[in-house]
Amino acid sequence: RYVYTWHCPNGPGLSCPLLIDTTGAYFRRDGISGNYLGGMSPPEEEEPNTDDLSVDDGYFQEQVWPRLAQRVPAFTSLRPRGSWAGFYDYNTFDCNGVLGPHPKLENLFLAAGFSGHGLQHAPAAGRAIAELVLKGHYETLDLRRLGWGRLVEGEPLREDGV
Repeated sequence: RYVYTWHCPNGPGLSCPLLIDTTGAYFRRDGISGNYLGGMSPPEEEEPNTDDLSVDDGYFQEQVWPRLAQRVPAFTSLRPRGSWAGFYDYNTFDCNGVLGPHPKLENLFLAAGFSGHGLQHAPAAGRAIAELVLKGHYETLDLRRLGWGRLVEGEPLREDGV
């Protein structure tokens, strides 16, 4: 994935949350000085070559920036600052996290495969694993549908918002 940074002193400011536009473009505030970071995942058929991690700055100019400016008019005057590329880790089976005890390995509990949602889901996933380890079952949230069963059964849990 490509991640871009830009400066826009008239942007949404300190109250700006992580925003994912309906077009797939996303951004969030980066610090307190009018800096932002964001990007957009390309359609699967347009995924960049992973042989190197060169950034296509044209992708920002042609695909991301117009969507950002449509969502936040102040972004029409943003100034690109930098970019980087990296691998996007996710569960290729169904793009959802896998949470709970391993079906064959005793005392192995897993919370993985959450992709870019990992940080957002970490508090709930951590609590769920703690409840499993300490109590032997979920108490706060029933997250069994994220368990290994769907992988073993070959039944993906579809999520269109990933």
